[in-house]
Amino acid sequence: MAGKPKKKTTALMLGLGLDSDGHKRLTTGPNFALVGGSGETHAAMTEKALKINEKLNAKGKRLEDISREEFDDIAHSVGLQRRPEKEKNE
Repeated sequence: MAGKPKKKTTALMLGLGLDSDGHKRLTTGPNFALVGGSGETHAAMTEKALKINEKLNAKGKRLEDISREEFDDIAHSVGLQRRPEKEKNE
């Protein structure tokens, strides 16, 4: 008896701009969705998402193919930084 077919794993970057200038903005790509933000914030999110994809393409990889550490390295190289994680006891 054949087993269930494996579902294809996908990954998505989600950018959420919390500042606003009254305009509604939404930009999507093959592996990202960017929502909200002022014009400046939304443009910065878009630029960084595109740069991350350029770096992935240069490595011949997809977002779902890389580890969290490799994503962090790529994200840092385009100007993003991970927020420090809060302690679980807080």
